[in-house]
Amino acid sequence: VSELIFVSIYSSEFCMKLYVDPINYWKDGYNLLDVIIIITVFIPYSLHKIKGKHYPYLHIADGIQSLRILKLITYSRGIRTLITAVGQTAYTVASVLILLFVLMYIFAILGFCLFGAPDRGDLNNWGNLAVAFFTLFSLATVDGWTDLQQQLDDRNFALSRTFTIIFILLASFVFLSMFVGVMIIHTEDSIKKFKRELMVERHVTLMEEKQVILKRQQEEVSRLMQTRKNVDYKSFSELVEIFKKTLRHTDPMVLDDFGTSLPFIDVYLSTLDNQDTTIYKLQELYYEIVHVLSLMLEVLPQKEQSQSSEKVDEK
Repeated sequence: VSELIFVSIYSSEFCMKLYVDPINYWKDGYNLLDVIIIITVFIPYSLHKIKGKHYPYLHIADGIQSLRILKLITYSRGIRTLITAVGQTAYTVASVLILLFVLMYIFAILGFCLFGAPDRGDLNNWGNLAVAFFTLFSLATVDGWTDLQQQLDDRNFALSRTFTIIFILLASFVFLSMFVGVMIIHTEDSIKKFKRELMVERHVTLMEEKQVILKRQQEEVSRLMQTRKNVDYKSFSELVEIFKKTLRHTDPMVLDDFGTSLPFIDVYLSTLDNQDTTIYKLQELYYEIVHVLSLMLEVLPQKEQSQSSEKVDEK
């Protein structure tokens, strides 16, 4: 019953979206994903009606219905952001994977030539090119590489350790790290873009709410002014008090004043700190001036006494 309800709701949603916008519906990638999911959902029913319930591949079609969980992608903007980041890295990741494939191809040929000799070589791991690729994949993922190296050491291959170390350094530490780095960079860019979009949407929502509030308040003011013409109020303050009663505590307020913004407060506090530093420096300069003046006052009587003594001697 739940499956039938799910299919019914899903199909109804598809029909309504297609009816509302039949042309632009096919331009959205997530809508195409919905169409693919709908097709996979109806495949088991079609096979059951055409081939019968004993069709040998019917269980495969039933397993494909697990793709219905992908429907959640269209309802989550966070998941869509990550998928967009993965899609943006497709070209770069493909280049990294091609380089990794070229590296593995070169080392697969080297490993086959060095360790895949028919007489005393390791045929299970290096016997042919396909087996060598699988062995190199295990080395690239650093999964059980010690067992692979031990098998080469048991056969006394001189260059086996050098070969293994160089390949692990290039494949695991360079190419796989490059792959992870590319994914992280594009994911961060997508997350930043997603946050900017959310901020823009919130700003637009606040501005719309503000316009609604202002319009309602203007209507209230106009109504009160019209009422004042008909009824003689004692004072204008009475009109203001009546207008205050029309305001709602739940109305959101948008603070556009520069003095209430966080950047202004930050700059203001920094200015106060600089002002305190300047006052401290001025105090130090003031003390230095006072000290110099005191020294000058101490030296001045000595100069006057020397001048008076000189005059006495001359007389």
